[in-house]
Amino acid sequence: MRAAVLYGMLGSLALTGLAAVPAAAHPDDPSPAAHAKAHAKAPDLAPDLARVRQGVDVVAARAARAGITYGACPAAENLPDTVRCGTVRVPLDYADPAGEQIELLVSRVPATGPAAEHLGALVYNPGGPGGSGTYFPLLSRLTEWQSLARAYDFVGYAPRGVAPSGPLSCQDPAEFAEAPSHSPQSPTEQDKAARNEDAKAYAAGCAANRGVEHYTSINNARDLEVLRAALHQPKLNYLGASYGTYFGAVYAAAFPERVGRMVFDSAVDPSPRKVWYENNLIQSEAFEGRWADFRAWVAAHDDVYGLGSTANEVQRSYDKVRAAVEKEPAGKRVGTAQLQAAFLKTGYADDFWPIAATALADFADGSPAALVEFASVDPADFASEENGNAVYTAVECNDAAWPADWKVWDADNTRLARRAPFETWDNVWMNLPCAYWKTPRQQPVDVRTSHGTLPPVLVLAAERDAATPYAGAKELHRRLAGSTLVTERGSGSHGIAGGPNTCVNAHVDAYLLHGRTPGAAASCGPHAAPTAVRESPGA
Repeated sequence: MRAAVLYGMLGSLALTGLAAVPAAAHPDDPSPAAHAKAHAKAPDLAPDLARVRQGVDVVAARAARAGITYGACPAAENLPDTVRCGTVRVPLDYADPAGEQIELLVSRVPATGPAAEHLGALVYNPGGPGGSGTYFPLLSRLTEWQSLARAYDFVGYAPRGVAPSGPLSCQDPAEFAEAPSHSPQSPTEQDKAARNEDAKAYAAGCAANRGVEHYTSINNARDLEVLRAALHQPKLNYLGASYGTYFGAVYAAAFPERVGRMVFDSAVDPSPRKVWYENNLIQSEAFEGRWADFRAWVAAHDDVYGLGSTANEVQRSYDKVRAAVEKEPAGKRVGTAQLQAAFLKTGYADDFWPIAATALADFADGSPAALVEFASVDPADFASEENGNAVYTAVECNDAAWPADWKVWDADNTRLARRAPFETWDNVWMNLPCAYWKTPRQQPVDVRTSHGTLPPVLVLAAERDAATPYAGAKELHRRLAGSTLVTERGSGSHGIAGGPNTCVNAHVDAYLLHGRTPGAAASCGPHAAPTAVRESPGA
């Protein structure tokens, strides 16, 4: 269930202008006394939640004493000098807190407003599993985020396993990203057998990482508590998106007395029986609906793209392109696998719709350049792509039981692909290493809180989100007693905080700045659909 939010695409646009923007001065290292205040008596918790806390207090106390020493960020992060970086040490295994350590990279810009308005640190995770949030401080300079940036230090980090925080790798990156390659939407028995062999090999590659069994959602939640302590924050203020909502919710349920203000943006369904196999089936079906949204939009703008005036006609235009690149890869770099991965982006964010439609239209007109640019992976990104996939695989395979019998996968997804062909089989191939995972599996945490246990928290969801379908947000809202659910009606972009919907942003600002929520639920209308233009990917 790969679902990293695409805020990074927006943040990268601001890189050039940020380097010259001065940051307001706030202490880099607030008093450790703030951390001590957080250590009130732990609440009575169900054994399922109490196990999350095991081994954490000693590590958090150590982190509070050490704090974070900030300096220049690693060059590989491509961050301007206004963003400062440091590290926080966490144990590979919380049962052995003095054993092997991982250094989590932390990035930060201080709040831009006066000290009287300062509300502490706002910690961000973009999801994945396998996404890095180190770019988050860049967003503080964008208009949609500037009110929050006056009050909060913006803090991002690379979770365990994500480079450079003890990076995992399960396959040579060049082999992993080999292109062009093909991925049939109707695989033969021979195709399926080959994919099973690939999955076995990838699982074996992951198992070669020492301690791979410790890359879990529970440990991500524990690391979050250690990061809070290292930041010397008495309470954790947190914005988690996509998968970041899942382990953020685990944290909230296990450490409720240390929760400040938390926003869960595009929420994963935390029901233990759905983590993660069933959630992936649900996700594949939801992408079919979002793919239909894209095709309907393209059809409504046939005067711009010329791909058909109905969704079915647009599908036929796409199928022609798919058949063409299967026969002769575009630019010798884009086969059907790269095409599928590129057009899956249309399910994540409608910002991609003009670029994707242009790529199809240009290709149909005999010019493949836009498609090659849109669907190719830069060799410079091979290592980060494989690293993200390795972390994704380790966390999801470790977190819960998966069917070990290929016949179960085959039967479930053959049925599903009849009504949802767009993404079903590609989602299978991504997750299939979990069928051959050899390390012990976790029992998913039963995330739930009773009334009065947790301070108010905010859950955000777009009604037609495919990566984390809307029913999951409703379930998280139900499980976190006293939470507020803000719904963006009629929209499907994944990750809506700081986006184009001013209603959603107003609710986020009111909550994070003033602690105000609109009651149990609130509804916002859809954001405006993208403008239909022939737009090249690099525009």
